Amino acid sequence: MTIIPTTTQLHDDWIVTSSPMDPRARPLLEALIGEYSARYGDLAEFGQDAAREEVYGRYASDRFLPPHGNFLLIVRNGEAIAGGGFMPHEETDTAELKRIWTAAHLRRQGLARRIVFALEDAAIRQGYRRIFLTTGFRQPEASALYKRLGYTPLYDPKADPAVLMTLPFAKAIGDNAAVLA
Repeated sequence: MTIIPTTTQLHDDWIVTSSPMDPRARPLLEALIGEYSARYGDLAEFGQDAAREEVYGRYASDRFLPPHGNFLLIVRNGEAIAGGGFMPHEETDTAELKRIWTAAHLRRQGLARRIVFALEDAAIRQGYRRIFLTTGFRQPEASALYKRLGYTPLYDPKADPAVLMTLPFAKAIGDNAAVLA
């Protein structure tokens, strides 16, 4: 397990290479299931069981492990407070971000931004040139974050998000970002 120390103003945080099966990740993933259920549970196709299947069953956990994927946690005082991962996307030079999550009581501290940047760095080191991700139409905070971090919407931003339901984004990274700038 690789540990990369980072420091915030008030806390000592560690970015830890991990796995979705790491017991430290479980509270974050369970909270993510709760959030999905709260935001989308009224939709017939997305209740509590669908949220659990999305987080734990849709993708094998080994897809988030090097050399093709990665899963990172920000750990503070022994507790995972944010995390996320990536796995290979359909295009060979593209990683797909998944499960970006911050503990609800610690939001608005830049943790999601830090985990996304750490995932981008890991993807670059693993040879990826592009990041793809999707977020749901009832997650405006996530959409705003990705736009602030330089992700390009792959949908018509003028369209009603509720009609689109899934909002895809992409970003060139590494040397590819410099070429496209």
